[in-house]
Amino acid sequence: MTMESAPVPGTAQATAVQAHTVHPPRRSDGRIRARRGERRGVRRGRVVQLLCVDALAPVVTFALVVPASWPWAVVAVQALAQVLFFARRGLYRRCLSPSVLSELPALLGLALLQWYVTMEVLDVLAPQHAIGWAVLAYGAGAQTALTCAGRALVHRARQRAAARRPRSTLVVGSGPLARQVTSALYQHPGYGLRPVGLVGGGDEELPADSGALPLPVLGTPQEVGRAVVQNSVRHAVFTAPPEATPDGAALFALLTGHGCRVWLVTDPGAGTVPARGTARPDHLWGFGVRLLDDGSRRPLGHGVKRATDAVLAAFGLLLAAPVMAACALAVRLSDGPGVIFRQERIGRHGRPFVLLKFRTLRPADAQESATRWNVASDGRMSRVGRVLRRTSLDELPQLWNVLRGDMSMVGPRPERPFFVAQFSRAHPGYQARHRMPVGITGLAQVNGLRGDTSIEERARFDNRYIETWSLWQDACVLARTAGSVFRLGGS
Repeated sequence: MTMESAPVPGTAQATAVQAHTVHPPRRSDGRIRARRGERRGVRRGRVVQLLCVDALAPVVTFALVVPASWPWAVVAVQALAQVLFFARRGLYRRCLSPSVLSELPALLGLALLQWYVTMEVLDVLAPQHAIGWAVLAYGAGAQTALTCAGRALVHRARQRAAARRPRSTLVVGSGPLARQVTSALYQHPGYGLRPVGLVGGGDEELPADSGALPLPVLGTPQEVGRAVVQNSVRHAVFTAPPEATPDGAALFALLTGHGCRVWLVTDPGAGTVPARGTARPDHLWGFGVRLLDDGSRRPLGHGVKRATDAVLAAFGLLLAAPVMAACALAVRLSDGPGVIFRQERIGRHGRPFVLLKFRTLRPADAQESATRWNVASDGRMSRVGRVLRRTSLDELPQLWNVLRGDMSMVGPRPERPFFVAQFSRAHPGYQARHRMPVGITGLAQVNGLRGDTSIEERARFDNRYIETWSLWQDACVLARTAGSVFRLGGS
């Protein structure tokens, strides 16, 4: 579908804002394609540099401080412990104004804890490698200094990159605070947020000295959704809590459903907002700010989830290769050529991908493939097709989708674009399912919600999974999925 870049009708500022309208590149078939950098950022997050710095600092410290005869297994454990402690402390959360000085107390405290535990463990398990208090203090100090230096370089590099390539941003709010925040974003591009629209701002204008062009005012959810797509909006800045405004909750769900990061800023004179889940205070040019967590972003945990998906998918493809070969042969002999069925589905943040399955029914045409809801009782299905669907063996090729990064082992089940559009209009929580990577199986499926079942209940279970996500929950869903396969729970 081709997107037009027209401004919102009825706004006097429409002409002036054209310079700030960003159009994502298009593929040869006309569909919008995400920029390579944006796609990479969505898939891997922006914590890779910090992870490398934090893991390398203990290794370098050990090389400088401890004897060469030390077991290097201790070094590996120390590096892993540092990353895990930092993740627990929230030091990998996105921050608009990162500061090594504000992080220093946490870095030093965690380094002292790591070295003290290492000293006690070595004293019990390997007395020949025991260290004293002097080595502990020197090691903790050196590790903290190296970590601070590395993090400072990463923060500085990110700030420069953000200023060169700012992300399109919507400002949500009205009154002086919304104007001041917009002006601050224009005047200080190091935050990496470039305003392209004002939501709920009425006809207010920015101060003459702000250096900003007038922004289009977006008044309806349809206009907001269109602006997000047309301008590749990646951030939204609220000047009041979403729950405190009439349409704030729905707008928050709409923006997070499109994959936007949502920030909340507060007027310094209006009191302090509790920084729930934050490791350190953050600000936007003097305004208090915090990232509103919708439950879909846990950078380190999702990195582990992606790595686990890749390992499980690779192992599953090797293990299931004989079974997949037998299925392919059966389909070929029973139904003729065209063993693999390819169908466009909607993945994370609404991005399309091609899902793979063993063909169990040859649709009459592309229209039927895209718009027919359920074919489980179709009389054209062969005996082989029924067996594959009944045993869920037709979904084995999706392990390749997981290995490619299109899907996850566990997540909301992907659907076709035609039905995504329908269900998003009919069920308010359906679009929010796309905050997480889609999966081969999910919490809704293991609770029996597959095939011709309630879409509203599926969306409820999928959003519950996203909001309470953990690796243990993924393991439980996979275990329950295996049990349902043995009970022939396919559809």
